[in-house]
Amino acid sequence: MKPRHRLIELKEIADARGKLVFAQEGDHIPFPVRRVFALYGIPEGMARGGHAHRAQHQLLMLMAGACTVSIDDGENVSRVRLDRPNLLLHVPPMLWLDLIEFSSGAVCQVLASGLYDETDYIRDQAEFRRLTLAQR
Repeated sequence: MKPRHRLIELKEIADARGKLVFAQEGDHIPFPVRRVFALYGIPEGMARGGHAHRAQHQLLMLMAGACTVSIDDGENVSRVRLDRPNLLLHVPPMLWLDLIEFSSGAVCQVLASGLYDETDYIRDQAEFRRLTLAQR
């Protein structure tokens, strides 16, 4: 089965002043952005995520450092290492994410398709498995 998540590699523009990378809706961002947040200052050994979204899309990018994203679709689990600002991970709804193995100084920026809505979160992995099984 083809994974539902997708890696998007952005073109870097580099010169003597440094590097620039950009993303814009339609070309690189596959949904209208309604919310932006960042994860940083994560202590060694700690994880983030631990949930799925019912309807929201997310786009994850590591602005500094690195982390591993474990992606569970209810049948298969895959892992993606994000370690540079020009590599984005698009996560559609109904995928369980665990962000792990953060490097020191990691900064993960997340673009979301919706405003914060607690009812969109699935925080119980057994419930997530029941819902994904029902969708098959």
